Amino acid sequence: MRAPVSTDGHRSEIDGLRAVAVLLVAVYHVWFGRVSGGVDVFLLLTGFLITGSLVRAADRDRIRYGAFLARLAARLVPTAALVIAVTLVGARLLLPETRWRDTVAEAWAAALYHLNLYLAGNAVDYLARDDAPGPFQHFWSLSIQGQFYLLWPVVIGLACWWAGRRGVAPRRVLVAVLGAVFTVSLAYSVYVTRVDQAWAYFDTGARLWEFALGGLLALVLPSLHPPRILRLVLGWAGLIALVLCGVLLQVSTVFPGYAALWPTLAAVAVVVAGTTGSRWGADRLLTPRPVRYLGSISYALYLWHWPVLVFYLEITGRTLASPLGGAAVLAVSVVSAAATTPLADRLARLGRVSPVRGPALALACLMPLMLVTGVWSARLDAEQRRLEERLADPQRYPGAAALDGPRVDYPDPVYPDPASADLDVPVTYDEGCNQTIAGTEVITCVYGDEEAERTVALVGGSHAAHWFPALRGIAQDHDWRLVNIVKGACLFTDAPQLYRGEPYDACAEWNRGVMAELADLRPDAVFTTGTTTSLDTSAGFGEEVLVEGYVDRWRELADLGIEVVAVRDTPRLGFDAPECLAERSPEECTAPLSGSMAAESPLDGAELPDNVVTLDLTDRICAPDLCRPVVGNVLVFWDSGHIGATYMRTLAPHLERRLLTATDW
Repeated sequence: MRAPVSTDGHRSEIDGLRAVAVLLVAVYHVWFGRVSGGVDVFLLLTGFLITGSLVRAADRDRIRYGAFLARLAARLVPTAALVIAVTLVGARLLLPETRWRDTVAEAWAAALYHLNLYLAGNAVDYLARDDAPGPFQHFWSLSIQGQFYLLWPVVIGLACWWAGRRGVAPRRVLVAVLGAVFTVSLAYSVYVTRVDQAWAYFDTGARLWEFALGGLLALVLPSLHPPRILRLVLGWAGLIALVLCGVLLQVSTVFPGYAALWPTLAAVAVVVAGTTGSRWGADRLLTPRPVRYLGSISYALYLWHWPVLVFYLEITGRTLASPLGGAAVLAVSVVSAAATTPLADRLARLGRVSPVRGPALALACLMPLMLVTGVWSARLDAEQRRLEERLADPQRYPGAAALDGPRVDYPDPVYPDPASADLDVPVTYDEGCNQTIAGTEVITCVYGDEEAERTVALVGGSHAAHWFPALRGIAQDHDWRLVNIVKGACLFTDAPQLYRGEPYDACAEWNRGVMAELADLRPDAVFTTGTTTSLDTSAGFGEEVLVEGYVDRWRELADLGIEVVAVRDTPRLGFDAPECLAERSPEECTAPLSGSMAAESPLDGAELPDNVVTLDLTDRICAPDLCRPVVGNVLVFWDSGHIGATYMRTLAPHLERRLLTATDW
């Protein structure tokens, strides 16, 4: 049996390949908390099928852009809108209030097909909350596909038009154009994955080559006639490689880049193998009716499995599903997909009637969602503004000053509202002044008069960064210049560091650049953390130490004539404070100080260079033996260990007194 020579007819093995891809996605999510590479297969197949469809349309007559988008809208939007609507209801009933704002924002972005850009913006921010993911995050791949649908008819149409004008065979031009797209996008993907993988993962430009590879496959497949034995080998090799991809690669941290060639080329092998008709062919596993049926509902199954899983994990308090619980998640997802797909198919037929009905149907599905998310978001914003108006009264919100006297019960709500706590971060993050995990460039942002007599550089990781609001206020009062030089999870030392168990090479490179920058800048002083409770080791977090290499680095600064203000690291709760407060009372959300801090500061008694002064403000954050998430009616921690910007500003007078006392400034 020869390989199929065109993409015109229905290919049963592609339905089976879809089924394998969606099962890999769901199974890896549910039971392993990993990414499988199955999404990359969907992107490749989308490029394969859409390119084939557009080329056939161009061969018959011309590409009708409006009709093409109308059919897609009618086929895709109703199912997505239904899943978004049901998920919003579930989020309101099942998720803590602290997650509502992010959920609403993600729902809006998912409905308008730009969630990948929204997530990319959060992914590059080290302070993006490291807790349970939102119920819409899987829509990132659909957003990339939506952007592809807008672009691809234009690419194919222009290539065919140019070929017609030049009298060249359209498919030859298309192979050249798609080959160029593949090459440029893959090169960009490899580069951006290396320098900023968190952004690259959601970047349409870094994924476009996967669609182009599928398009190239659609163009050249009719010319391929591999012998049957080779097709048998290709089928099995592709299927086995696809299944093993998520096992052997940490997809979430190395994709897209060249690593994504693994699942996409595996899928290419399966498609080239086609339906062999052999009892020994891998396609025998892909073409049985139940498998093909699963492939036919794969779109809806992909949409449903993630929110069902998120709600299951929230209800059970688990981070991974149990064997029985995971089976229930898959069962509910399959049943929901089976019920949803026929309805979507009926609605899709309406989109084929005219170019007007498809967009009208899509708008009819999306407008209620836009209204609901808009109203919900507006209510959250209004409550935030009311709290901000009350914040100006120090009697209502004394913050750190409340530790000077007996505890007081305050009638006003805590500020910031736990639901908005993750917004209470230094402005340096919104202003792009803090380097990301993957980045290596030394980003410097200067605050204050360039001609100021004193320059202070804030240097270190995120536990240095959260001192910025207090330091900025002090710098403004004393007319200092404050320079922000910060990188997420990166301590200011040349000693080897880890990030999530892996060598943190980007941190080492950044540190080398920082020393060069400081040698050029020559600030009067560097303000940095003097201890840490966040060493990434096999023992975990929580043991406060004077980091290896800190003192050596301070001696290097002494050689440059730069003073060092080494502030003791701040305590950690060990749990997410806002989420705890959303479900429990403040008294139930406390943590012992000894859980993260040493009995005595590791800086005490250490042999430090003469250019170093030390500060310890632990007593302005926690009581002598207990850390509370709320002090003086102000939320102290915006997550499990970072001090909120509002509380840090209330800490500024205490920092100022101790800083001026310790130095001769």
